[in-house]
Amino acid sequence: MNRKGKTPRRPPLKKTSHTQKDPVGVYCRIRPLGATDEECCIEMISSTTIQLHAPDGIKANRNGEYKETQYSFKKVFGIQTSQIELFEDVAKALVDDLIHCKNGLLFTYGVTGSGKTFTMTGSPGEGGLLPRSLDMLFNSIGPLQAKRFVFRTDDKNGMEIQGQVDALLERQKRESNQQSTVPKTPQKPDPEFADMISPEEACKCEGVDEDSCYSVFVSYIEIYNNYIYDLLEDMPIDPIRPKRPGGGTPLQNPELIPPQSKILREDQNHNMYVSGCTEVEVKSTVEAFEVFWRGQKKRRIADTQLNRESSRSHSVFIVKLAQAPLDADGDHILQDKNQVTVSQLCLVDLAGSERTSRTKAEGSRLREAGNINQSLMTLRTCIEVLRENQMCGTNRMVPYRDSKVTHLFKNYFDGEGKVRMVVCVNPKADDYEETMLVMRFAELTQEVEVARPVDRPICSLAAGRRHRNQAFRDELSRRQEEHPGGSNNTGDGSVLNQLLDSLPALPACELVDPTDEQILPRLIEVLERRHRIRQMITEQYTRTANTLKSMLQEFDGHLMAKENFIHEQRGKLGEKDKIMFNQKNEMDRLEKKSKMLEYKIDILQKTTNIYEGDKRSLQQELESREQRLQRELSERKRMEARMQGMVSDTKHQWEKECERRVNAKQLEMQNKLWVKDEKLKQLKAIVSESNNSTTSEQQRPPDKPQRNSREKDQPRAPEKRSRSPLPTTGTPIRPHHRRSHSAGGQRWVDHKPLSNLDLDTVMQPIIPNAIKVSAASEKALSKSHKYVLTHQELASDGEIQTKLIKGDVFRTRGGGQAVQFTDIETLRQECPTVSSRKRRSSGDGPGQHDGNKMDWNDRENRVSCPHYCPSLIHLGWSKTAIRFCHDTCS
Repeated sequence: MNRKGKTPRRPPLKKTSHTQKDPVGVYCRIRPLGATDEECCIEMISSTTIQLHAPDGIKANRNGEYKETQYSFKKVFGIQTSQIELFEDVAKALVDDLIHCKNGLLFTYGVTGSGKTFTMTGSPGEGGLLPRSLDMLFNSIGPLQAKRFVFRTDDKNGMEIQGQVDALLERQKRESNQQSTVPKTPQKPDPEFADMISPEEACKCEGVDEDSCYSVFVSYIEIYNNYIYDLLEDMPIDPIRPKRPGGGTPLQNPELIPPQSKILREDQNHNMYVSGCTEVEVKSTVEAFEVFWRGQKKRRIADTQLNRESSRSHSVFIVKLAQAPLDADGDHILQDKNQVTVSQLCLVDLAGSERTSRTKAEGSRLREAGNINQSLMTLRTCIEVLRENQMCGTNRMVPYRDSKVTHLFKNYFDGEGKVRMVVCVNPKADDYEETMLVMRFAELTQEVEVARPVDRPICSLAAGRRHRNQAFRDELSRRQEEHPGGSNNTGDGSVLNQLLDSLPALPACELVDPTDEQILPRLIEVLERRHRIRQMITEQYTRTANTLKSMLQEFDGHLMAKENFIHEQRGKLGEKDKIMFNQKNEMDRLEKKSKMLEYKIDILQKTTNIYEGDKRSLQQELESREQRLQRELSERKRMEARMQGMVSDTKHQWEKECERRVNAKQLEMQNKLWVKDEKLKQLKAIVSESNNSTTSEQQRPPDKPQRNSREKDQPRAPEKRSRSPLPTTGTPIRPHHRRSHSAGGQRWVDHKPLSNLDLDTVMQPIIPNAIKVSAASEKALSKSHKYVLTHQELASDGEIQTKLIKGDVFRTRGGGQAVQFTDIETLRQECPTVSSRKRRSSGDGPGQHDGNKMDWNDRENRVSCPHYCPSLIHLGWSKTAIRFCHDTCS
């Protein structure tokens, strides 16, 4: 319930005009193949469905399957479809809506050379959609048309009504000056458009309002390089350049001013129209089609490799129908501008999309193709945004202004009339990829819904006014034929009777006796009364004449004053005309400036679009780089974690290695100390015995010295597997060594660290044609097949031990080099035992057991790895991996 003292809120009114919507009607027409041996890629499955077969060469997709796609339309017309069948299904309903005050838009779309112009225009004997629409219109409103110039355009996309007299004067003026823009119907039609429609195929609309008068106006424009040009505009002669370069008189070779582009404006009803476009009033089908053909000859076409007469512009033929109701008598048009209704039908022949790789276009042809494809792409974008707004509930702005084509027809997509599209396709295999794009666009267009237009309000006057007026005229003409001149006599008698009735009646004038004193005085009295009445009428007539004379004089004075005022006003009008002329020049200048600004705006818009595209591409590149940076950071973190793990593992291994080496060093030092002790004991024994012994006896070799107590008490460290056995007494053994593996024909990397000692012995390997390095490098490994590392360390007996660690070099997946170790060759140098030296030196005497007399035993121990190293050892970890491999193998 509503509270007291408050007005209840009124619910908002629902717009009934936008509650009902109709989808865009999309039809498909298949053109016959040019040659019978050509490959066909389109198959008509039903009256509403077609199927596309991929031609040879592009049949398989990524999965290796065949591409066969089906598309559905409102109706599909095969190669046997006639023009009249196409018209009845597509355009007949639009002409019917035009007569019933509803707008319509019909355009053809497709690849270049797919039959769009033939579908719209036709050929002699096979008229297309345009001539058949005009024929149906004039067949329906032919006897109901108003006379010329009764309807007149106001140059603001509206209509005005003139009276019969003004229309007659304008017709006489046009005919006398011979400047009428209406073409006269030729007695012999042009053979190029003659017999477009046979009489048997003529049709008309039913339910035409006979109480209205109609008038048809046509205009023809083209959109070329995103500029609008009027094809019906007469080219004026340039007074500055009256002659062409070829010579001749100005009348023979006039130089025409090139056409100026038109601009789009919005009228008071927010409908878009072409400002300054020529609108020609036509009264018949032949006359209208002759106007169309006159503009068609000015349309820009060119010869390309795909089409001999390829349209280089979008053509728009606008049929505008103005209608107004008759007055109550049914005799004249109602002089009320608000009662005039204007409806229009736009027939659009879009230029075909084309690829420059096929047309081989260059120069202006290339620029034309780019503008055509850009406008078609804008149309596709508008359709996609409309579909997204309707299906997803969004409110994105539709970019109508990006192209003149979409900007001109934005009202139709906003609910100002029906929209229908005929998709023309060529089934040849060369157009398969472009036909796929056309099919996808048609599929999107079918999902867009356009609001149904509002019906025209019904006139409040009674119906059948024209029929009643015609019946009255027929009856009046029939009576005039039956009684010629009777009406004039009857009129004169009636006026005479009225004058006689205004005077007193005369008494009976029959005299029987001359002495009758009654009749004569009565007659004299009546005559005197008549005389007085006549004098009164004369005086009244005189007064009236004087009054009329004074009024005429007064009117003459007023007329002179009016003439003076008119003269003054004409002077002011001349001044106003001058001002208007200056203002017109200023308007022309501003219009030129506006056109220049529009051109600059278009350039800026294109530049903005380019910058936006670059911005989007840079943003995408930035995002990809950020993602790659994130991946690299995560990879770096993983590598850091992995390296930390490896460092900890290496640290643990080194701790174990250091502990092992400390133990080995301790054992080695103990052994050295024991050896020195033994040598000192032997030396003492030799010195003491040399003094007591004789020269004839040879002292026997002493027994093997025993370790002292402190060495016995300490635990003995286990021997390493690589430790060489002690040499035996006797002559030094020099075994023959087999040839080293390094003597092959492959390229070697000889890695000798700077910390190694040069022993200058014959046991050093000689590797011919080897790359000698002091530190491992990827450059050296990339040029070789084998790798050898010279490693020196102290053996358990205190001598230097040389190890040759060998391996194979191979390439990794990451592009680097890796080494797989396969062999370890050990080189050791040993001296003879003390007892051996003692026997040899006994004969020489004391003091002769120096280095010159000492006999060294060179021995080579080759230790081969029993297995390959389990992991690949990279350059960065070579030393650790070498030690690990050495420990594992030893």
